[in-house]
Amino acid sequence: MKFLQIIKHLKLQNKKNALDNFVNCRTYEHISNINKLFLNNFSSTKEHSEHGQVKHENFLNNTLQYGENSQNGSTNNLKNGKYNMYVSEGNVNINEEKYKDNNISSNNTQYNNNSSNSGILNDEGPLWKEHIDDVVNENKKKKMNRFYLDSQATTMIDPRVLDKMLPYMTYIYGNAHSRNHFFGWESEKAVEDARTNLLNLINGKNNKEIIFTSGATESNNLALIGICTYYNKLNKQKNHIITSQIEHKCILQTCRFLQTKGFEVTYLKPDTNGLVKLDDIKNSIKDNTIMASFIFVNNEIGVIQDIENIGNLCKEKNILFHTDASQAAGKVPIDVQKMNIDLMSMSGHKLYGPKGIGALYIKRKKPNIRLNALIHGGGQERGLRSGTLPTHLIVGFGEAAKVCSLEMNRDEKKVRYFFNYVKDYLTKHLDYIVFNGCQINRYYGNMNISFLFVEGESLLMSLNEIALSSGSACTSSTLEPSYVLRSIGISEDIAHTSIRIGFNRFTTFFEVQQLCINLVKSVERLRSISPLYEMELEKKNPSNDDIPKFIWT
Repeated sequence: MKFLQIIKHLKLQNKKNALDNFVNCRTYEHISNINKLFLNNFSSTKEHSEHGQVKHENFLNNTLQYGENSQNGSTNNLKNGKYNMYVSEGNVNINEEKYKDNNISSNNTQYNNNSSNSGILNDEGPLWKEHIDDVVNENKKKKMNRFYLDSQATTMIDPRVLDKMLPYMTYIYGNAHSRNHFFGWESEKAVEDARTNLLNLINGKNNKEIIFTSGATESNNLALIGICTYYNKLNKQKNHIITSQIEHKCILQTCRFLQTKGFEVTYLKPDTNGLVKLDDIKNSIKDNTIMASFIFVNNEIGVIQDIENIGNLCKEKNILFHTDASQAAGKVPIDVQKMNIDLMSMSGHKLYGPKGIGALYIKRKKPNIRLNALIHGGGQERGLRSGTLPTHLIVGFGEAAKVCSLEMNRDEKKVRYFFNYVKDYLTKHLDYIVFNGCQINRYYGNMNISFLFVEGESLLMSLNEIALSSGSACTSSTLEPSYVLRSIGISEDIAHTSIRIGFNRFTTFFEVQQLCINLVKSVERLRSISPLYEMELEKKNPSNDDIPKFIWT
């Protein structure tokens, strides 16, 4: 809403300049009375056709088209390097020699966008900034000196997603289940289009396979409780579930709840890389096993499980396979057909969409997968999740999935570069550091590092202008060491020294540089006052024979 409030005070004469004016807005104190925004702009955001049907154009239409109209300063802003990210339908020119040591291709790249304009990226900016439209320019980030690098907790909503949502938050307000008038039909079509976008992202086959929920937590609960209670009612002997010790809390707590209802749960221990062994899963399957559930991308250490082989094993043994893909959807390629995934949970705000919306994928196959509903009421979502659908959130979720389908490869190259840059920088400037989790089979937007002899919470406090975390956002309020790190064999002392860094689509190289510089400074300062670090140095390089020797266990 703050975005809308700011736009209200810009006195827009030309909507194509809205974003240009937005990034120039320096004060926020005078912003108030959001309702006037819609009154002032309502006439310019819709028109009525001869049949009385509303045709809307987004009142931020073309605001992300920077490459035209030099009289109003857009082109000049590009030449001055005002926007750190830029996408157009034209060619993007990169100074090839300047970035010759980058792993990302520096060839001219063709980008498709709704814009009919074209422009050239300022070659003064680094190659890793050649990405998508961004409403926050790097100069303002430098002035703010506050950086967000906790992308596993949540992600910024993409401006294109917000633009798609705005009409459904204003004048397209019909209930998607009101099927006797145009307002309902319009909302219903938007919901079905969003389902299609999600299916395209994961290679689903039928719109009925997507059930919208409030988020991944509800999706996980619906999958586990719904499946287990239904099939246990058909056959009382079916009461066994297989999962791992490094699942998200909502999976572990749901399994513990099912244990109180008489179900048996096997918690498999991963190896030191955080990967669950296929043989362990195979040996755990029993005649009474109903389903197996394994996280796709771990939310704390970023490792990617061997989902395809797990899915094939579950299909061979005739048990259902569920995966929590809230950290994977839109970030790594997913093919539910090839991977034999029966149920999959997704979250909107983890892939640059809005909060409060998620989905559960349920494969349509014979015999049909059946499960009990957790929420009862009007029978929406095939009776599995009753309640009026939040059309604007669903539209945003669907648009975020669509954008991810188009930009996943570029996003992956960008975060991989940042991952390698931070890893090389820290390895060069610091000792006694551990990079947790498998460094190959992983999502590179997630980085978990242990800085020995430095308390993780103290390190976070010393970096209070940089948003990081010491583990899952769902458990970071406690001072207990990460159960994920403990499960992969890391000692409690080292687990307490760990922090998690999350890169995303909007992360800039300036932020990564500042992270590295401040991390090194803070770690060196905290170690300088650490007696444990001093003792380790003395043990390693004793100055004389009288210094006592310390043996670490």
